[in-house]
Amino acid sequence: MLAMTRAPYLKILSSLLVLILPLALFAADRPAAMLYSHGTALLNGHSIARSSAIFFGDLVQTNADSAANINASGSIVLVLNDSLVQYQDQAVKLEHGGITISTSKLLATRAGDITVSPAASVWTEFEVRDVDGTVHIAARKGNLTISDETGTTTLAQGEQTTREESEPQTDKKKRKKGAAAAPAAAAGGVFNSPIAVGIGGAAILGVTTWVLIESDDLASPSK
Repeated sequence: MLAMTRAPYLKILSSLLVLILPLALFAADRPAAMLYSHGTALLNGHSIARSSAIFFGDLVQTNADSAANINASGSIVLVLNDSLVQYQDQAVKLEHGGITISTSKLLATRAGDITVSPAASVWTEFEVRDVDGTVHIAARKGNLTISDETGTTTLAQGEQTTREESEPQTDKKKRKKGAAAAPAAAAGGVFNSPIAVGIGGAAILGVTTWVLIESDDLASPSK
């Protein structure tokens, strides 16, 4: 009776393993975008020769005489010289320096508490620079929406403006000073990586299968 009860569960779990595990492994290997360096650029604290896959949460850093560009579906991000950015889902976080974005996917930029994003789902080009707590914003093509603690405003195509970050300057200086050490440790954490998610999912299914096989109480009505 116990064997008859186990059989349907094992068949279901086997089917789930066949379907889920390949999808998890495929997702683990799929990069969010590609990074191309022009000069010496760092990805999560490590120098890249010419190009590399980049995932959400990765940090890109350029020095005084280098630049880099991130190519994603529908978006191109140019990381200017002496800059540190974090590539996120639907946004690029600017720690310091400057970036230019060309996008049709509403890709936004965050600098401290300030968020700059396209006003519409059309091809939009803009530049954001963070210099000592002052954020410089320029709308090259298309209108922008700027949001901060004071509210939301619209910046028309061809216009420029500045915003002051609310973060204290002492914190900004500390964050910039520690930028070189941050990339290796701030890439989102091992438990947030796609590979860890795939491995974790497979491990959970494996443990569940073992419990069903070894359990002697499965046929009990109370269970």
